[in-house]
Amino acid sequence: MSESKSARNKSRSRPVRRAVLRGLGVVLPPLLTILLFIWAWTTIETRVLEPIEGAARWVLVEIVADIQDPAKVPESERHKYEVTLDEKLVPQTHVLNYNALRQQTGSDSLATNQLTALAFYDRYVALQYLRRTVVIPAFLAAFILVLYLLGKFLAAGFGSFLWATCEGVIQRVPLIRNVYSAVKQVTDFVFSEREIEFNRVVAIEYPRRGIWSIGFVTGESMREIRSAAKEPVLSILMPTSPMPATGFTITAPKSDTIDLDITIDQAIQFVVSCGVVVPPQQQGSDVAAAIASALNKREGMELSSPGHAGSTSDNTLTAE
Repeated sequence: MSESKSARNKSRSRPVRRAVLRGLGVVLPPLLTILLFIWAWTTIETRVLEPIEGAARWVLVEIVADIQDPAKVPESERHKYEVTLDEKLVPQTHVLNYNALRQQTGSDSLATNQLTALAFYDRYVALQYLRRTVVIPAFLAAFILVLYLLGKFLAAGFGSFLWATCEGVIQRVPLIRNVYSAVKQVTDFVFSEREIEFNRVVAIEYPRRGIWSIGFVTGESMREIRSAAKEPVLSILMPTSPMPATGFTITAPKSDTIDLDITIDQAIQFVVSCGVVVPPQQQGSDVAAAIASALNKREGMELSSPGHAGSTSDNTLTAE
């Protein structure tokens, strides 16, 4: 009795588990995509943007800073300055601008008398010239410009030679070359402009005899596979429904394929619709006739092959 009750509870818990797993399957892809972009931006911000921003702030502070020693400023001019935490003098105009920027941006920056002179100008420059609403667009524009110029330079003769030399040096370092090669393969796949070129649409008995699938021919595969097969072979992308952009690649003998009289667009429509949208020229008995013709041709080739002829003669002798 207790066993049947526990089995009943398990069966009740399975739909909950299935629903949770289905929810994870829906939520995880966009969540991981967002997290990946956040991680990439955080890395760029901490490793690239902040060092550049710090260097720019240091240069601007050196240009803008007007720090005076109280001993060198006459009493009659003291009203034009304000005393900082380290008992230095900074111009009253800079202090007024600083306080106005604090109120305008809602910054929690300290008052002038709570900061040293250098700290005051550091925050003053950050509020006046290096606000994120200005820095981030400028950084992105400069970053894209640098990438454009770098790409142009590396595409030129000397740049290409220089980059090939650098890659040759990297490929000679034992540990780094493995990591670099793996990363380069990923980046080449993601950022390269090469597209898969489909030559034609074929039908092939896959995954077993009697089950026909359509695929896109992408090439003639590898030389060693052709040598092992002792006949021409084809690289075929087998698309998956309803997303033909995904799939897997197989290599098959050319004699096992049937060229279909349909365009690439028609084949994609066929795959996306899960076989519902059939090209007009392939409706009715045309497909069956094409497959039957291919099968008859293949059977004729098998009958005319030396191995098949020998087996036929052996059967005849046995019968006699």
